[in-house]
Amino acid sequence: MVTRRSFIRQAGLAAAGVGLSQVVGLDAFGAASYNRIMGANGKVNLACIGIGNRGGSIAMDLDKTGLANIVAICDVDMGAKHTLEVMNKYPNAKRFKDFREMFDKMGNEIEAVSIGTPDHSHFAISMMAIKLGKHIYVEKPMARTFHEAELMMQAARKYPKVVTQVGNQGHSEANYFQFKAWKDAGIIKDVTKMVAHMNSPRRWHGWDPKISKMPAAQPIPQGLDWDTWLTSAPYHEYNEKYHYGDWRCWYDFGMGALGDWGAHIIDTAHEFLDLGLPYEVNPIKLEGHNDYFFPMSSTLQFRFPKRRKMPAMDIMWYDGVNNQPPLPEGYGVSELDPNIPTVAGGKLQSSNLNPGKIIYSDDLIFKGGTHGSTLSIIPEQKAKDMASKLPTVPASTSNHFANFLLACMGKEKTRSPFEVFGPMSQVFSLGVMAQRLNSPLKFDRETKTITNNKFADAMLTGLPPRKGWEEFYKI
Repeated sequence: MVTRRSFIRQAGLAAAGVGLSQVVGLDAFGAASYNRIMGANGKVNLACIGIGNRGGSIAMDLDKTGLANIVAICDVDMGAKHTLEVMNKYPNAKRFKDFREMFDKMGNEIEAVSIGTPDHSHFAISMMAIKLGKHIYVEKPMARTFHEAELMMQAARKYPKVVTQVGNQGHSEANYFQFKAWKDAGIIKDVTKMVAHMNSPRRWHGWDPKISKMPAAQPIPQGLDWDTWLTSAPYHEYNEKYHYGDWRCWYDFGMGALGDWGAHIIDTAHEFLDLGLPYEVNPIKLEGHNDYFFPMSSTLQFRFPKRRKMPAMDIMWYDGVNNQPPLPEGYGVSELDPNIPTVAGGKLQSSNLNPGKIIYSDDLIFKGGTHGSTLSIIPEQKAKDMASKLPTVPASTSNHFANFLLACMGKEKTRSPFEVFGPMSQVFSLGVMAQRLNSPLKFDRETKTITNNKFADAMLTGLPPRKGWEEFYKI
């Protein structure tokens, strides 16, 4: 069995230039996963890391497919109110507070993991899992920093038999198949601009943007393993403003509205228009800018160059309740996808403009929502004129959760693996850097460096991990 101790030893050898397969052989790294040996009743033996709120929903959605056998649950706040539903539903699953201990004690019983934890902790958990040969379903935005996403993609290439899937669920729903079909048929072509917007109040708070220091220390709630919650992030004293979803608002822990909702709105355009990385990111508007948490409103411009026969293209991102984009003539009604999953705080609150996108090409304008919402051509008369030219759109063979588990069984390929989602996660990290620095960034796509700001270029890597977490950054 590969334990945490051997993981650390092997990571150290790898850092010294010795390949892991040379040290222990591939069979030592999760032989069950590599040989596609399924758990009880032909199901995938699954460990769920992060079982409160959204993480709990992920665990239950994976279970609903009938393809998973949940053998372990892990949460740093195990027993807290928001974890009880999953604990009660799976009483026979072994329980842990620390994912490292979980892998130590029952690594050979686990074939795959779901990771529904805060953004800053996705990296360490994923890196340990992938090196141990465990298939990974990780909630978006995959990683918090540019460098972390880069390392995760490198690890996925090093261990190609490990299945990876990032949790932008719409990538297995109607919009995914429609966008691809319309692109292949030449309906979506010559796109020069896309507007992506998330203006719901659900991701905003009442904190004072004139903040001058991090929140004061508070007593750590009984039962919470705060040190493990932090993982590799710089140490912060506990404060309730970091916990229960509020972590998303802080630069040190989350990716803001962009990392949260961009994954559900920009994803199909990013993949099928082959956008890759931008050459420039410009903060157009930042209301309530400060050094600690995300602005109350942001408008960002991402500039992408020509790609083969596709013209240069901009993505404009709008977030903030009172920061809605201009709408084209004939836009019509803003619709909300009924399939948006329930999250901490309940269903998405309505706003004048629901989350979505507007895509501008030379000939056509498209509007769409978030997650799996399909596109429509606007204005309505133009849609009627084009109706006979639209191709048949195939139905999805599996939702995002089943797609992952079927891929673990070798029956499908995941639709949002690290290689597909990783560059988009890096786009988000560049946007977050522009928000944090309130400065334009010029990016060299070949060398993956920022050329106009040395401090920003250093931020691509970020601060060194806390002591004891260095091994997770070694491949």
